[in-house]
Amino acid sequence: MSAEIIDGKAFAAKVRAKVASHVARLKADHDIQPGLAVVLVGEDPASQVYVRSKGKMTVEVGMNSYEHKLAADTPEADVLALIERLNNDADVHGILVQLPLPDHMNEDLVVNAVDPAKDVDGFSISNVGLLATGQKTMVPCTPLGCLMMLREHHGSLSGLDAVVIGRSNIVGKPMAALLLGDSCTVTIAHSRTKDLPDVVRRADIVVAAVGRAEMVLGDWIKPGATVIDVGINRIDAPERGEGKTRLVGDVDFDSAVDVAGAITPVPGGVGPMTIACLLANTVTACSRANGLKEPEGLTV
Repeated sequence: MSAEIIDGKAFAAKVRAKVASHVARLKADHDIQPGLAVVLVGEDPASQVYVRSKGKMTVEVGMNSYEHKLAADTPEADVLALIERLNNDADVHGILVQLPLPDHMNEDLVVNAVDPAKDVDGFSISNVGLLATGQKTMVPCTPLGCLMMLREHHGSLSGLDAVVIGRSNIVGKPMAALLLGDSCTVTIAHSRTKDLPDVVRRADIVVAAVGRAEMVLGDWIKPGATVIDVGINRIDAPERGEGKTRLVGDVDFDSAVDVAGAITPVPGGVGPMTIACLLANTVTACSRANGLKEPEGLTV
């Protein structure tokens, strides 16, 4: 029997609808309009597409979108000065610095220059520390989206055995912290974990975020487990024609779908949730900044 497919596109649409509803209430009841500022340095094609998508969806949910596009050779000091202006702008409630940055910039320095209360990516060292110690914070968007989908599917996660494959600061580590916060028993595994398949087979929940195409095979999965595939990998697809490619996750979907109880596809699984959670974080930041009740179901 095939696994239930967790539809990230549909779930993200529900999240955006909740955001739009809360934005409308902020406008009607308090004359407040949340604002998201995105800083893009350079001309990376993927980043440009992503920023356009963020701007479009920000406007669609009723928020203000502020885009700051800078040349690749912009001095680091100018970027830091821009972030300082945005930190002090009362109309801006969320700030996102699109990564990667050009090589001449100190990424950690730039990211940590963002006011933690406006750091809707949740990447600043202050927010990382707050998350690790179980305090109120801005949660990184991709792990937040994964947690939302897991809560929707399972209800309570308490007592479940979870394995996170991947130890990045962006997904793996914050994902583990969130699962701990929901009372899972959590193992962080990675490419050097001994007997990795056996470790994964113990898990009721598998979050794959290791960045290797189709690395996690179906026979690694415990029957009935929930599989959240964060990976986005482009591989050759000669069956589609010469030079063609396709997107796959870190999980071998075709073999895992017959074993898992539920699984996210790639594309169409975790990916759409990332921007939806960015919007959710922005409206949460706006509510906090104005001393108002946070939107239900959009944060931890």
